[in-house]
Amino acid sequence: MTLSFHGISLSYGTNPVLHDLSFEFQEAEIVAIVGPNGSGKSSLVRCLNKLVTPQSGEVIVGGEKVYGMHAREVAKIFGYVPQNFQDIFPATVIDTILMGRKPYATWRSGKNDILKVTEVMKLLHLEEFALRYHSELSGGQRQKVMIARAFAQESKVLLFDEPTSQLDIKHQLEIMDLVKETVRIKKILAILVVHDLNLASRYADRIIMLRDGRIHAVGDPKNVLTEDNIRAVYDVESLVMHDGEVPCVVAKKRLHVGS
Repeated sequence: MTLSFHGISLSYGTNPVLHDLSFEFQEAEIVAIVGPNGSGKSSLVRCLNKLVTPQSGEVIVGGEKVYGMHAREVAKIFGYVPQNFQDIFPATVIDTILMGRKPYATWRSGKNDILKVTEVMKLLHLEEFALRYHSELSGGQRQKVMIARAFAQESKVLLFDEPTSQLDIKHQLEIMDLVKETVRIKKILAILVVHDLNLASRYADRIIMLRDGRIHAVGDPKNVLTEDNIRAVYDVESLVMHDGEVPCVVAKKRLHVGS
């Protein structure tokens, strides 16, 4: 499924956040959005699935304008894992994941919904937590549950806002390997907001690097994750080495302390 955004500009009140952003995604790819805090990464993702409507610009998916689509149709296309999640009401792990099937549900969950949720729970090794309340889990376990909910949604586009921020190294790789395999097998698109440049480098086909709500650089990891770009965007001196074709970033020092 094709996805693009054109001329996206967003302000919160009098505070401009995004400035005339445009980009075209390709099928079956992983795109990482990187940049310092406050650069507009999360806001851009929220514009894609209509959680936020920009002052100008358009998002086009499969030839249709997202901002003219019904919320249920948007939910069938976009799966979303937010950066922060709260337990509004008590729910077990299996019920939380089952919420990912809501775009397809009538008045009750069907056999196919239960089968899909069971499949995803096995994939992410969550069966033993099925009847535990979501609020009783650790931060990392809860993050895996939210990712499972997005997988259960069977969307054409998966949006992740810091999907591995609460996971240890082993489980970061587990989740990213699953995302990569899902993209490859199902020919879907995955868009990830990440702070870990090395994680983005290893798994992303392309990277969008934001600075102050504008696209500073875009392309494959080796052309985006350069010492010059990191200096300009993060105000950090770095050393970029390579593991084959994969850039590895080592931060050395801040350039302007206190800024």
